[in-house]
This record gives sequence, C-alpha cells and structure tokens, in this order.
Amino acid sequence: MNVRAKKQLGQHFLVDENILGVIGRLAELEEEDAVLEVGPGLGVLTTYLADRVRKISAVELDETLAPQLGDRLADRSNVELTFGDALRVDLRALAPDATKLVANLPYNIATPIVVESLDGLPEIELWCVMVQREVAERFFAAPSTKAYGAVSVLIQLVAKRTGLHVVSRNVFRPRPNVESAIVAFRRTGLPDDFSHVKRVVTAAFAHRRKKLVNSFELSGISSFAGEIPDVRAEELAPEEFLQLAERLR
Repeated sequence: MNVRAKKQLGQHFLVDENILGVIGRLAELEEEDAVLEVGPGLGVLTTYLADRVRKISAVELDETLAPQLGDRLADRSNVELTFGDALRVDLRALAPDATKLVANLPYNIATPIVVESLDGLPEIELWCVMVQREVAERFFAAPSTKAYGAVSVLIQLVAKRTGLHVVSRNVFRPRPNVESAIVAFRRTGLPDDFSHVKRVVTAAFAHRRKKLVNSFELSGISSFAGEIPDVRAEELAPEEFLQLAERLR
C-alpha cells in the first residue's frame, strides 16, 4: 500500500476483505438500500457495498486519497463520493434517501458522528459501524457501570443493539494499538424534543462524580431540588432521563 495513514485523522485503513461478510450480515444489506458511508479510506468497504446495494453516498475528509478511490470506484456508477468534513457537511442533504449508515469510522469522529446522526439523520433506520471496542461497549453500557455515560443514554433512547462482533487488529493498516468492534443497532424511535433531552443528559454527566442537582447547577441548568432525584447521573436508566427532561422542560 503506497498511502500512508494520517494519525491526526484517526485513519486505520481496512485492508482485510474477510471481515466484509460480517459487516454485510450485521448491516442486513438489501439490493434496494441507499447507504451513507463516512470515511471510505481506500474504498475496500465501499466497493463491497456498491456491489450489493442500490446507492452509496460516501464522505471522505482526506483529498489525497482521491487517486486511489477514483481508480477503485471507477466502475461503480452507484457511488457518489464527496470530499469534506463529515462533522461539518450537511449529511442529510448529501444522502437524503439513505436509510443505513455503514462505515469503518475514523476513531476521532466516531462518537460525534453517531450521536449527531440520531436526530440529525432521522431517515437512518440502521447503523453498522466499526469503532474502537471500548466505544462500541460504551454505546450500550448498563447503568451504574464505568462505561455508562451520556452517549449510552442518548443512543439507547433511540436504538436497540442488534449485533456486536470483535475485530482483529490485523484487518487494519496501520495496525491499531486498541481493539475494534463492529456494532449494529436499529432505530426504535426518537423522543420528542430530543435536543432538550440531549442537553439535559449532557449536563447530568458533565460532572459525573456529583449529584444531579449540583451537576445541573454547574452546567447552567436551573432546577428545583425537589424535582431532581438525589443520585448521580450514572444511576438513572435511559427511560428515567426522559422523565427528568420533562420535569426540567
């Protein structure tokens, strides 16, 4: 491989095609699917998807990959490749008909991409993403565990996990120092006024060692002590945050 991965972009290129079948199974690919891919890298996953679904909208930040991607995708007319920052471009406008997000997400943007897509991409029905293993476990961590946090609550309020597969470090170049995993989850709904819910959940975990009342005060959310359970954020289940957000509306 002639391309050098850029550490500052969190790049770890997928090079082992044996893992693609696992992604395809967890993504529940169908011929009529329109898929959004973030961070196609060298296009290994992109070409696999393009041969199995109707349309791929791929977003890549690193424009130096254009020659490799251009060569690899030359015969795939169902791929629309855009160069830009996935955290800044309007993904909904770029892929208006996409119902699945399937990607080997760059490590440094994996969590914000997933969290922002929960309400920012309401047409997405299923996510199948390769991320750091600890991130995948954090997505669906249980209350009162170390991994449980704001991201866990927000994702679990919107989706249910349908699959998890630990991935060998050897499928990437360069070989990462951490384990990865493919995690798949399907949308179950979207709470009303999710932006308000997100603000409450984020504030609750902003000072996770403090009780909720203190964390809210430090985060600038006014409340009456009687409305707030005398617990830390990590002790509340996702559904309890909906009730809490309603009281703080």
